[in-house]
Amino acid sequence: MTDLSGGLTTSEARARLKTGGPNAVVDVAQHPVRRAVNKLWAPVPWMLEAAILLQIGLGDYVAAAVVALLLLFNAALGFFQEGRAQATLDALKSRLALIAAVRRDGQWTTVPAAELVPGDVVKLSLGAVVAADIRLIEGSILIDQSMLTGESLPAEAVCGTEAYAGALVRRGEATAEVTATGARTKFGRTAELVRTAMAESSQQKTVLDVVRNLVLFNGAVTITLATYAFWIAMPLSEIAPLVLVAVLSSIPVALPSMFTLAAAVGARALSRRGVLPTSLSAVDEAAGIDILCADKTGTLTRNELAVMSVCPMPTYDEAHVLALAALASSDGGQDPVDVAVRNAASRTSAPNKLELVAFVPFDPAVKRSEATVRQADGAVIKVLKGAFAVIAGMSQSSTEATTRVDELQAKGFRVLAVAAGSASSLKLIGLIALSDPPRADSAALVAELKGLGVRTIMVTGDAQATAEVVAGLVGIKGKVWAKSPLPEEISAGEFSIFTGVLPEDKYRLVKALQKEGHAVGMCGDGANDAPALRQAQMGIAVFTATDVAKSAAGIVLTEPGLGGIVTSIKEGRRTFQRILTYTLRSIVHKVVQVLFLSAGLVITGHAILTPTLMVLMMVTGDFLSMSSSTDNVRPSPKPNKWRIRNLTIAGVIMGVVDLVFCVACLATGKFVVGLDTETLRTLTVVTLVFSGQALFYVAREREHLWSSLPGRWLVVSSITDLSIISVLAINGFLMVAIPIGIIVGVFAAAIVFAFVLDAVKSVLFRRLAVV
Repeated sequence: MTDLSGGLTTSEARARLKTGGPNAVVDVAQHPVRRAVNKLWAPVPWMLEAAILLQIGLGDYVAAAVVALLLLFNAALGFFQEGRAQATLDALKSRLALIAAVRRDGQWTTVPAAELVPGDVVKLSLGAVVAADIRLIEGSILIDQSMLTGESLPAEAVCGTEAYAGALVRRGEATAEVTATGARTKFGRTAELVRTAMAESSQQKTVLDVVRNLVLFNGAVTITLATYAFWIAMPLSEIAPLVLVAVLSSIPVALPSMFTLAAAVGARALSRRGVLPTSLSAVDEAAGIDILCADKTGTLTRNELAVMSVCPMPTYDEAHVLALAALASSDGGQDPVDVAVRNAASRTSAPNKLELVAFVPFDPAVKRSEATVRQADGAVIKVLKGAFAVIAGMSQSSTEATTRVDELQAKGFRVLAVAAGSASSLKLIGLIALSDPPRADSAALVAELKGLGVRTIMVTGDAQATAEVVAGLVGIKGKVWAKSPLPEEISAGEFSIFTGVLPEDKYRLVKALQKEGHAVGMCGDGANDAPALRQAQMGIAVFTATDVAKSAAGIVLTEPGLGGIVTSIKEGRRTFQRILTYTLRSIVHKVVQVLFLSAGLVITGHAILTPTLMVLMMVTGDFLSMSSSTDNVRPSPKPNKWRIRNLTIAGVIMGVVDLVFCVACLATGKFVVGLDTETLRTLTVVTLVFSGQALFYVAREREHLWSSLPGRWLVVSSITDLSIISVLAINGFLMVAIPIGIIVGVFAAAIVFAFVLDAVKSVLFRRLAVV
């Protein structure tokens, strides 16, 4: 039991510190080497690693080295985008007090905050950061806990009041007993939520699904291919390279890199428009957001108390009421109520000159402040400002005033009463309604998001009445949830307003919405929002957000206002369309390559591609086609979702059409032109590259291929790819030379093929709802 007069003894504090541990947030940074290794342990790296081993086994060391470089390129791009959880925890710890005034052995002393233990008696004074969860035992303070609770106003704390680590003392002085330290504080639990919060990455899931589908389909084809090769008694020296080519042709080698590159392009576009993505994944995740959870205080509102209306009593006007109330307010203090009143009074002019004679600051024990004022005629009056119940009890009031107070409080306003007159004859002269007003652009934001298919949900620690008023002003309508804590099982999507919530509730709300299948954006500004910001697919920190919120969020608005949210969603949808183009091309191209190998084996009795030629096409085709990350695209009108099953079906059908074209070219070369096997391999490379480019321009447009102009870099990459392969084929470098007339003929046929494939694509996209 703590001796509240003398505090703990040094020996007691040491024993408790040894048992309970330091008052600090646990550091759990992952070693960079481990993060790097993780980049090489995933489906696409596995397939590339298997191909490298096969190439080394066949003695093709140059091709093995090229594939190894591709593997390292993918890993390096992903590696430098991680490490965000640690940055968030560092920012959280920076909010904790470094030292604390504590009573030990009956004496006041200063110790590092990490050495505080439950039972310690600490002193809290103006400007201090509370170092642990505490309970006041003496004195009174005005304490700002918005960074944890989300409350828009500092709260009065008196004997018996509990306060939390990380809170800021805005006025007064008090002593308190420490009730919890470290991870057991509300602040510590928030930090733990941030550490463990993690939304499922649609990027990782998409890559995994695409690779899985390709492995299942192409794996079955490869097994059939190898079986047929054995059946026709092909030498083992030819079967092994054939299988290697089939494996290489099945790998969407640049798909992970494309996700990263497309998101980086989107991030650069956002940074030019006042939005800073701190996580590339947040850029493409923005495309699927269908619900935005917006914190009220500091997000939808300005996070500053303001006078919303003044209700003068008969014979008084607004200017006079505000002028007297301002004189009964502290000048230059940190009390937001007094600041708001003085700001409002400065915008009006009192009819008569008033002189402040004496001032008594607000006392939470009596819930009022006082001023002695000399009027222009020399008369001295007393002015009282404070809670209505207190002021009404000390002055002449009316039932009309009581009714008006009830009306204002029902609208969520905080109401102050002002009385003036002689000490023996005070009279209620007016009421002042204060609130944290909405941002000027909040209502427009909510309406625009609705037009984009995104529903806005308000989440706040404030009371229900206040939340409903603000929600009505910004256009959020629907059911209200006003209980805390939030239960594990809740149909969160049914509600539009959540009030009285704590950090754990915001985090649970995001998880509950995700469990219902929603892609969630979370918008906030305080450390209390950090766990939910980290858990959401797209965490958004507003311009005024704390460092904790900014490091937990995936997107930071660098300019005042909320227009950056809409900008982020639209740019995310553009990024999605670019990635969709590349993914569709990868599926079709990889399916065609394996099927074409099989058809070529049947037609010629030999492998129509060598591992070296396959690696050449991977380098020129797969990586040059990443230029689609800069393509001209239109954002989707509604939230995007990956429909991998439908995308795969469309890809396979388009692949079959592509296969018919490729087989026709090969058959023409074999049976009409009479090319030998080595020359047919060159024809195969030319055909696959030219048909791949035709496919590229068909896949980039959701409507017909002529509906929009391609991006400049996409055109440059196409010309480069076609030029490289054509020059190599004509000059017989890395392959047998082929007449230029055949190359021109394949090019012309590929143009016709593009229009045929485009007609097939249009039907498939409508039927399968790929986009």
